[in-house]
Amino acid sequence: MLKISGTSHVCGQSQPQYTCSLIYIFILFDTMPIKASAKKYMRVTARKTARNNITKGLFRGAIKKTRAAIAQKNVDDAQTWMKAAQKALDKAAQKGVLKKNTAARLKSRLNTAVKTIAK
Repeated sequence: MLKISGTSHVCGQSQPQYTCSLIYIFILFDTMPIKASAKKYMRVTARKTARNNITKGLFRGAIKKTRAAIAQKNVDDAQTWMKAAQKALDKAAQKGVLKKNTAARLKSRLNTAVKTIAK
């Protein structure tokens, strides 16, 4: 999944490469922690943040492409991207990136919009 390489975390999944620099974490906190457990927690936080950002990017991108297809009245593309968005939203809810009801609400609104243009 995520490898620590120098001062950055590089995600080697099937998606494009994403980098989450530790500088981001340093900005959040004014000082570096002294205890080893606190330093480890910073590293863990950086890895989890990178992983969550990948998951968020997947469902946000699918939602944007679905809405773009809806705006162009392209039913086939809208339905294809709707399936991808539903899958990404379900995975995000399962991983705890989104709440279950938030994912359900977004899926419902997208589905309603796709059905509207399909008529």
